[in-house]
Amino acid sequence: MSSQDTSLTSAEIASQPGVWRRAAAAGAALPEVLPRRGERVAVIGCGTSWFMAHAYAVLRETGGHGETDAFAASEFPRDRSYDRVVAISRSGTTTEVLDVLGALRGKVPTAALTADPATPVMRLADAVAVLDYADERSVVQTRFATGALVLLRAHLEAEGALPVHVRPVEQAVADAETALAEPLGAELTGAGQFTFLGTGWTYGLAQEAALKMREAAGAWTESYPAMEYRHGPISITGPGRVTWVFGPVPKGLAGDVERVGGTFVARSDEAAGGLDPLADLVRAQRLAVLVAEARGLDPDRPRNLTRSVILGNSDG
Repeated sequence: MSSQDTSLTSAEIASQPGVWRRAAAAGAALPEVLPRRGERVAVIGCGTSWFMAHAYAVLRETGGHGETDAFAASEFPRDRSYDRVVAISRSGTTTEVLDVLGALRGKVPTAALTADPATPVMRLADAVAVLDYADERSVVQTRFATGALVLLRAHLEAEGALPVHVRPVEQAVADAETALAEPLGAELTGAGQFTFLGTGWTYGLAQEAALKMREAAGAWTESYPAMEYRHGPISITGPGRVTWVFGPVPKGLAGDVERVGGTFVARSDEAAGGLDPLADLVRAQRLAVLVAEARGLDPDRPRNLTRSVILGNSDG
């Protein structure tokens, strides 16, 4: 029996192509929620949502749509001036996100992307996009996070502001279907350590891939900008350890990893005809589930985690 027959998380991972199609349609039709061209924007989130915020911020700024910063909500600089602040929160209840939205209310236009319309984010943000079709029962986020990024990416595409090196969302959806069908070999599922690397917007994806492996499988994982890997982190490379690159591969890196016995993965080097990097994240999500199950863990019930972090001083 495959993991997709036994795991709720796997079923949600497998549903992503359909979710992305709906999110892409929404992204082209939400002018009152999404940033306008030329606005100075900050995007906030926690955990997975923060990593999606980082990916979007790089895409938007690189595409010429406007200056864009991304922050963990707890680190948002409240004395800095922005034309709009966008929050990403699956649950709509995360304390740090609600605190920022509450502090900005009436001062700076705010928007939120959430999965649940019956939560405090609805009253604290000036405008909200509800991706209820992307909501999840699993604690571990997969399809909401990628769906939110697809929505934001589709908006850039509709505005003619998608960076030239990034594929249209339609192609990303097709690549996600491929990513769901590709086998993941024993050199990956049996590895003891994983390092994920990215460049530009794909660094956010690398951070998210590492988080998925920690959350679902309790695995030893790290993430870095791709060019930083040889500045120290490569010291842990060796047999039974994986170096996985999202997006362009720095010259010579594959050889450096393979010379010391490491497993090198670069399925989303688009210059070499690979998958869209967001589709490659789907492969990493699948791997997290498989590694969890190989270790006798339940990916639907990760240790020490809850669906939302709600602290005692929350507005909501």
